[in-house]
Amino acid sequence: MSGDPVRWHRDRDGRLLRLTLARPRANIVDTSMIAALGRVLADHAGDSGLLAVLLAADGPNFSFGASVEEHFPEHCRDMLAGLHALIKRLLDYPVPILVAIQGQCLGGGLEIALAGSLLFGAPDARMGQPEIRIGVFAPAASCLLPARVGQSRAEDLLYSGRSIGAEDALAMNLLHAISDDPVAAALAYFDQYLAGLSACSLRFAHQAARGDYSIYLKTRLDAVEKLYLERLMSTHDAVEGLNAFVEKRPPRWQHR
Repeated sequence: MSGDPVRWHRDRDGRLLRLTLARPRANIVDTSMIAALGRVLADHAGDSGLLAVLLAADGPNFSFGASVEEHFPEHCRDMLAGLHALIKRLLDYPVPILVAIQGQCLGGGLEIALAGSLLFGAPDARMGQPEIRIGVFAPAASCLLPARVGQSRAEDLLYSGRSIGAEDALAMNLLHAISDDPVAAALAYFDQYLAGLSACSLRFAHQAARGDYSIYLKTRLDAVEKLYLERLMSTHDAVEGLNAFVEKRPPRWQHR
């Protein structure tokens, strides 16, 4: 349907589910996009012939991240519940998820990408978790990044809020490959390595590779979500940072 936040179709004789974030230029990850991704993934998870998913995005940027307005105390509990349910669905999905990234991939957009299997980036890809700069933190990335790039590199990105380019992301194993056309690179990977496999066997291989990883991350995510909602969001500075961002002014931190 026109206006849907996510487009999808089956490719490669139905063996590949292609999902596209369809709200360029920013592809903001709001509750409607989260819900749409969850619905499509759920609808296709039981197809025994499915080999993989390819997640991409329209426009010059993969995603500017989650909706800042939905981070305020009156909305964030529902928003985080939906986003983290989607992250868990991605972690537990029965087949590998390939992600093609171009331009900015920030905040909640990067968290969704991190829950996938292999990430392919364009040379202009810029990835980061800028939440700390507006007085909050990234719950899912706090769990996913250390598992991806190691504790020290993850802490650097989470504390500084800085973005890194494609070459740095490749060097720290955040990206699997860099390509002028990351969608084409992901499709080439599918065609070369996955297309000829037994879907049944690949599902068992995926489950085996992700088993402890997924269990650990989901447990950590529950604990970090509680920290965010019950402690961070009761502070002055968390709300001040969000207000300052919306009002386009410097934050006035009180360090409490």
